[in-house]
Amino acid sequence: MIEIKVPTVGESISEVTLLKWTKKDGEWVERDEVIAELESEKATFEVNAEKAGILTTVGKEGDTLHIGDVLAKIDESAAKPEGAAAPAAPKAEAAKPVANEAPVTAVPNEVKATPVASAIIADKKVDTKSITPSGVGGKIMKQDVLEAISNPGKKAFVEGGTLFSRNVRQEKMSALRKTISRRLVESKNTTAMLTTFNEVDMTRIMEVRKTFKDKFKESHGVNLGFMSFFAKACAIALGEWPSVNAYIDGDQIIYHDYADISIAVSTPRGLTVPVIRNVESLSMADIEKAVLVLAGKARDSKLTAEELQGGTFTITNGGVFGSLMSTPIINIPQSAILGMHKIQERPMAVNGQVVIRPMMYIALSYDHRIIDGRESVSFLVRVKELLESPELLLMGKDPVKALLEL
Repeated sequence: MIEIKVPTVGESISEVTLLKWTKKDGEWVERDEVIAELESEKATFEVNAEKAGILTTVGKEGDTLHIGDVLAKIDESAAKPEGAAAPAAPKAEAAKPVANEAPVTAVPNEVKATPVASAIIADKKVDTKSITPSGVGGKIMKQDVLEAISNPGKKAFVEGGTLFSRNVRQEKMSALRKTISRRLVESKNTTAMLTTFNEVDMTRIMEVRKTFKDKFKESHGVNLGFMSFFAKACAIALGEWPSVNAYIDGDQIIYHDYADISIAVSTPRGLTVPVIRNVESLSMADIEKAVLVLAGKARDSKLTAEELQGGTFTITNGGVFGSLMSTPIINIPQSAILGMHKIQERPMAVNGQVVIRPMMYIALSYDHRIIDGRESVSFLVRVKELLESPELLLMGKDPVKALLEL
């Protein structure tokens, strides 16, 4: 019998949360197979079986464990049961859809319902999301469908709940949520934070994307999104306004001669901010590939502590959720953060004429202790200029002005 202990995951981390068991107690596990997922205040990571054998779980999901605690035991002397499942296929393979395999039905495959309930749903075209299931295992019964039809617009607050419920639930904060809470309060309390705003006419960027998106995908294997334009524009502007790319350390100001840009990514467990290194040295395709990889890792809780540390500036995009304007909060110890927002068509005055243009408000929250108003406003104006004329991203200045050495 061998013991699987909680591994060391960082110098300053003393405890972790057991998120979930990926293998059950008493189940056969292969060597190196993932048996559990743990979450520290900085990242989520997997624990693998050190030997093949029968698993005995020790902790429970949601438990707080200290580094070195026994997480599980494996009986390596046990015989492998007949018909024991082989190690699970990678998620990417398992998730691949199979053509022409899904049956045609009015009720989605993941929705469980009795035959009578399914027939009524199909006949009356009832939205299954409006139905509160009462059957065993969340199965929709005939009465549930009739109840939804007779009470249109009325729905239980949570799945499995009842109308006019007064229930209150209590849930322990995760280690990640505790860290987010602590850092946000620390940011508000330790920085002299102000926010300045501007707006960007997204016409040219949208034209570039429309013209070259197919060729870009064919050449580089990734989609041409907005983030590469914003990251590249910020990298150029950070080089011109170095205090926006710096932070305070005691009585010293630490400047960076590179742009490591953190990209805020929302996940079901909370906000994570993975870092793209040396953005100033990357191509547009390199940035899009990095965003794709980091966003995927964040979604699957596979980010490492290294991928979450060391950013010099942050970009956050509330526009994906429909935000028209916001005041983003600084990601300490950094001194500034750029907020992207929803693209909204608005009437604009252009050369004395009113025209409809796709506009985006952008916001820069900054630490006034190190960044003055002139620098913050000039930085944001420069970002606006680069985005409205994306050809400037190539060399940082107007080609004609470069030709004339102006």
